[in-house]
Amino acid sequence: MPEQLWLTALLNHWFSATANGVLGLLGIHARYPEAPISNAFSMEFLVFAVLIVFFLMVRASLSVDRPGALQHIVEGAEGFINHQSEEIIGHHSEGFTPFLMALGLFILLNNLIGLIPGFESPTAAPSVTLGCAILAWIYYQAHGFRHHGIAYLKHFAGPVWWLAPLMIPIEIISHLARVMSLTIRLFANMFAGDMVTLVFFSLVPIGVPVLFLAMHLGVSLLQTYIFVLMTTIYLAGAVAEEH
Repeated sequence: MPEQLWLTALLNHWFSATANGVLGLLGIHARYPEAPISNAFSMEFLVFAVLIVFFLMVRASLSVDRPGALQHIVEGAEGFINHQSEEIIGHHSEGFTPFLMALGLFILLNNLIGLIPGFESPTAAPSVTLGCAILAWIYYQAHGFRHHGIAYLKHFAGPVWWLAPLMIPIEIISHLARVMSLTIRLFANMFAGDMVTLVFFSLVPIGVPVLFLAMHLGVSLLQTYIFVLMTTIYLAGAVAEEH
């Protein structure tokens, strides 16, 4: 039986049968049928629920005449991402802002939740970061086809037709490597941050670990920014007018 956080234990107590049923439909059998829900999933679920509540609160507090502090914070974050994507992608980047904003908030909260006692960062699990990377990969590839149609495939052939047999496998490997790059970068940094903080908390429970909590906060913000930035760059390459 794996070690479970208190929230994971509650979810497994209430929904283990449902989870096993869903996994069975997918042809997957949980290693521990009595605890099919992992800590990473329970933390992701909590972040998802928090974001839903957060978005509802923002929506309910929207005001043109008297915007509140929450609205100012969200508008500032949205303006930052929109400005960055406009610089990288171009004037038609506004349609990508909602996805980039939601992706950034999801990753940031998954990074930061590990600072709360009794919780852990799900982005310290490779399956979570892989899921985020695959989502970003599918998103920019889909918009490449949406923007260019079937002509998007020319992007993989290179600028000179007679180099296509060489360029196509290189481009395919390069695009697949982006998934690995996004996955490993986020996972490795968050896992290392969690381990360092845990070790110093066990050695020196007062004082010194605060420095590593601050480091964890900085790493969480930086890795979120890098993930969103790289996704924006990949989007720019996918929807560029010239390849």
